[in-house]
Amino acid sequence: MVQQPSIYCILPPHLLREIAQRGTPLQRERALQTIQAAEQVRARRRLARELAGLMAAVPGGGKQRFVYDAREGTTLPGALIRKEGDPPVSDAAVNEAYDGSGVTYDLFYEAYGRNSLDNNGLDLKSTVHYEKGYDNAFWDGQQMVYGDGDEDLPASERLFNRFTIALDIIGHELTHGVTQFEANLAYWDQAGALNESFSDVYGSLVKQYQRRQTAQQADWIIGEGLLTANVKGVGLRSMKQPGSAYDDPILGKDPQPGHMKDYVTTVEDNGGVHINSGIPNRAFYVTAMEIGGFAWEKTGLIWYKTLTNKLTDRSTFQEAANLTFEAAGELFGKNSLEQNAVKTGWAEVGITIGSQAPTGCLTSLLAYLGLTTQARGQSK
Repeated sequence: MVQQPSIYCILPPHLLREIAQRGTPLQRERALQTIQAAEQVRARRRLARELAGLMAAVPGGGKQRFVYDAREGTTLPGALIRKEGDPPVSDAAVNEAYDGSGVTYDLFYEAYGRNSLDNNGLDLKSTVHYEKGYDNAFWDGQQMVYGDGDEDLPASERLFNRFTIALDIIGHELTHGVTQFEANLAYWDQAGALNESFSDVYGSLVKQYQRRQTAQQADWIIGEGLLTANVKGVGLRSMKQPGSAYDDPILGKDPQPGHMKDYVTTVEDNGGVHINSGIPNRAFYVTAMEIGGFAWEKTGLIWYKTLTNKLTDRSTFQEAANLTFEAAGELFGKNSLEQNAVKTGWAEVGITIGSQAPTGCLTSLLAYLGLTTQARGQSK
């Protein structure tokens, strides 16, 4: 299966396709515009991959944030508006990007001793007001980019607020940078779904860390506040109950499965990376609830050790389960509460610790031949 360069966007392609098919003329035009813009992002990702080695070799300092304004254009990074230490400005999107990247840095530094995304003080660059009415946010391999959503449309037509409004989205996208410098999980099939899941995990943990919420207090929603009142939904994904985040006449129904029996085999979305990520997401949620307390302290540490020291670029769900169990034992002891919680978390989604990871070749071949399963109403 030929893979396109990775595009780490928060809005999955299946959701944009639903809008392009079901929305009003204005909404359909906006969705198609965002889909077409993906080609520009792919080109930028190719360049970022070529420069990745050079980026990793440049030493940096501590927390250094830079927020730019694209002024509804596509030239990056744009005009510098706010840098580290500057006071807030009158532009809410600038302040949200600045504050959100700061909280993300703080979580990784305070909880895991990590110095920025590359662990070498990489500058945290963000660009806001990308294109006019751009319905997405993405990590392009070097920096964050945020669209304004539908703020320019009539109130009755708006589906999305500005993409800096959700702290968990900022944490999610920046975590793609952490993954890039660590396991560098390939962006297709189960490895790609793990890539998305790790971003959801730390996107949620950034929000929990900022709010000082325990696992029991957290909402476990990704994209809280992004959807307008016109949409029947609470966010883009639910880690607690995958498949329940939205059910809307225009956006369709959240297609995420929360168990391996509902795993979706497809050639779309790089093998369903935004869909099947619901399975490891729920495994993390169950583990965190079993352990209790602040989820970033123990469960987040187990997943962080696994991401940075154990996973490879082609890791499967089964391998992630086995390795998080191994990491929990190393951190907290064999048969500890924490290690048993990891076992329970993965069992809840249909994965048994210690089993052999199945090869992905058959799955990929079936998908390539079109012998796919469509779960939970996913559009063909």
